Amino acid sequence: MKQQTALAQGTGSSVVVERCQTCDSARLESVLFLGYLPPVNTMPITGKRPAEEASYPAEMLFCHNCTLAQLGLIVDPAILFPPEYPYSSGTTKILRENFKELYEESSKIVPLTSDDLIIDIGSNDGTLLSNFKNGGHKVQGIEPTLMGKKAIEAGIATEEAFFNIETATRVRSKVGKARIITATNVFAHIENIHDIMEGIMTLLDDDGVFISESHYLLGLVETLQYDTIYHEHLRYYSLSSISYLLNRHGLEVIHAKRIPTHGGSIRVYAARNGKHPVRDSVKELLNSENAANLGTKLLPEFKERVVLSKLKLNSLLLDLKLKKQRIFGVGAPSRASTLINYAGIDNGILDCVVEVKNSHKVGKNMPGTVIPVKEESCLFDEQPEYALLLSWHIKDELIQNLSAKGFKGKYIVPLPEPQIIGNDGTSSNA
Repeated sequence: MKQQTALAQGTGSSVVVERCQTCDSARLESVLFLGYLPPVNTMPITGKRPAEEASYPAEMLFCHNCTLAQLGLIVDPAILFPPEYPYSSGTTKILRENFKELYEESSKIVPLTSDDLIIDIGSNDGTLLSNFKNGGHKVQGIEPTLMGKKAIEAGIATEEAFFNIETATRVRSKVGKARIITATNVFAHIENIHDIMEGIMTLLDDDGVFISESHYLLGLVETLQYDTIYHEHLRYYSLSSISYLLNRHGLEVIHAKRIPTHGGSIRVYAARNGKHPVRDSVKELLNSENAANLGTKLLPEFKERVVLSKLKLNSLLLDLKLKKQRIFGVGAPSRASTLINYAGIDNGILDCVVEVKNSHKVGKNMPGTVIPVKEESCLFDEQPEYALLLSWHIKDELIQNLSAKGFKGKYIVPLPEPQIIGNDGTSSNA
């Protein structure tokens, strides 16, 4: 089961997707083109004269054979995930809570003993595995970035490498097979998906369970989260499309549910055919996808809604700038890069973007712009009239926190429908 498309890894460049990443079909249709976007973690130092910066086309494609939505270009992961990759899962409250809940749920579905091994692919700083470790189980992380060293310092055994069949074979020789393998917010990030699946099958016990969490296509479209489309995310799974992939490798989905992480994700449990009972949740979610008509209705409408959203946001910002209002951005997650670049927001519109103290991103520019990232304290010191919430998917939490810390201005929520919210959390006019 080989990948037909040439691989980007090791090229220092990118490859165009001509055939489906999962089923190899050429029946790919363009859904949306967001322009040429820079890598979301390429952030030049603030104050330096702008220099050459790479950018890559961001096009979403839909496969009419296996229903997989996917990016139309794959960039060398060495460009997207450099060793100094700044993402740390342990700093996000909703992720810590999600991983705790995953541990509790999976322990009920897959009864564990102290001898059972749990392996996490893309284990980052070890936050997920710490739940299993504290529960008395053996754990093993696999992580290519420097976050792996942070996990090791925290006592989480970690193989510092990209995951592939060679890594899987090496890890199995060291620690054996796993009762549970997890891959949260990474399963859609890695090219050559069939090699990844072969690696998972190499590491998975005969009665083991593979648990993945990925952005959920249905939620992405429903809530207009086009800002989650960037080059780290190669595939946008529905339950239908991920089931197709898993089935090709001898796994069946035994449980699935929607979860709130990253603005709306899907958690999928899979096991070898016939090894575990299939729960009603699988049929229920598949039925909801069929009723939504993703390929024939929702996705064709998605493009038009995205374009109108951009124009409405620009119109709202124009009105504020004509009134000489100052606007700071709040939060510099990866998704902010897509929104800022697609909407054409520059330092003439946003004075700066603020991030929490000690963030790796403070002192750098937003990708593709010269908008500086500053410490959050300047939002309270300078009190701009408006704060544009770039992590808008957690707007309620942000508004509550920022208002409690002393911000007196209003909030702009850019998606799914641009709106202004007053300091007390109620809708307001500009």
